[in-house]
Amino acid sequence: MSRRTLLTSAAVAAGTTAVTGGTALAQEPVPGPEALRGALDYAVSKVRVTGPAITTFPEITRAERWTYVADGGWVGGFWPGTLWMAYLASDDAQFKTLALAASERLSPRKDVARDHDMGFLFYPSWVTAWRLTGDVKWRDGAIKAADGLIGRFNAAGRFIRAWGSLSSPNDAGRSIIDTMMNLDLLAFASKETGDRKYLDIAIAHAKTTQTHFVRPDGSTPHVFDFNPTTGAPIGQNTVQGYSPTSAWSRGQAWAIYGFTTMYRRTNDASFLATARKLSDFALGQLTPDHVPVWDYRAPQAPNDIKDSSAGAIMAAGLLDLAKASGRSQYRDSALRILHGLTRDCLTKKSTRAEAVLARGTRNRPSEDGVEVSLPYADYYFMEALLRVLKPAEISRAIGL
Repeated sequence: MSRRTLLTSAAVAAGTTAVTGGTALAQEPVPGPEALRGALDYAVSKVRVTGPAITTFPEITRAERWTYVADGGWVGGFWPGTLWMAYLASDDAQFKTLALAASERLSPRKDVARDHDMGFLFYPSWVTAWRLTGDVKWRDGAIKAADGLIGRFNAAGRFIRAWGSLSSPNDAGRSIIDTMMNLDLLAFASKETGDRKYLDIAIAHAKTTQTHFVRPDGSTPHVFDFNPTTGAPIGQNTVQGYSPTSAWSRGQAWAIYGFTTMYRRTNDASFLATARKLSDFALGQLTPDHVPVWDYRAPQAPNDIKDSSAGAIMAAGLLDLAKASGRSQYRDSALRILHGLTRDCLTKKSTRAEAVLARGTRNRPSEDGVEVSLPYADYYFMEALLRVLKPAEISRAIGL
């Protein structure tokens, strides 16, 4: 009998076996919260060094240095969000000053919803700014962004259109799993205005996603297409996953986080059940290092390249799911993922690196951003660490 078989047999006897990557593997002990404090301190120290010199929006690293997108692209909210996370972690007013300035630079984007990314842009930045400062300009700007987002709602298909101007026929019937993360901006707008229209559209989109994206095994495609006129379903598709029938890990993480958030905002038990189904699938695909492969069904999986951003998003979502469901196994899994990211993905050994996490994958099919750092990886990693180490502070910032 091999050593691995002996370990697995012992784990079964102890009741600690988990199915990961399609194989029964012994789970490592759950790392305690204190094991993660050094990772948060490192993240803050990295942002302290890079932050003062950044006057636009990090998009992706090239040779370990940030490259930027002047208008924020779809990622513009994550840099001010990361500065807010550093402020919560350290209580250093310098980070607050930088976060406010970075958020202000997003102002032109609130007026035109050229895609579905208004939540990505304005939730980590302007909504957090409102909650931490009480300045109504941030609240009002976030509501303006929400107005643009609901303007992308297709009433026939009951989905929010992902990409393209509304005057363009390209992508007119296209919905993507990522949009689940933008729905909390609509929940925020309803809460602040007292107008149900925002939340009603968020619920409609989430229900459509439940029906058409979530497969029986709990996996999801990246894209689902509809007839934009009739709303009739056409079928699953992908842009960033391996194939229409694969399971792009970052999309799966967006869905876990997004459905858990929608449960908290609505108390709709079906959203909680969906979040658990999505999580159980993803957890079943993890390898012993607990860092997700970029697509769980890519031909080389589970031995393909990783995506640390998928791990960071998934860990934050699982921590929320553990609290929402009362099931500690999701918290245990999140701690293992965070420990894996800390062990294998921190940029500590590099003297050039400007980001916190390495081993990110942006768009594998187009070979655009493989083994890079990504701003959303750093943001959600710090958010997840704060959920563990400073739960009261992060709750105040993001409305838990």
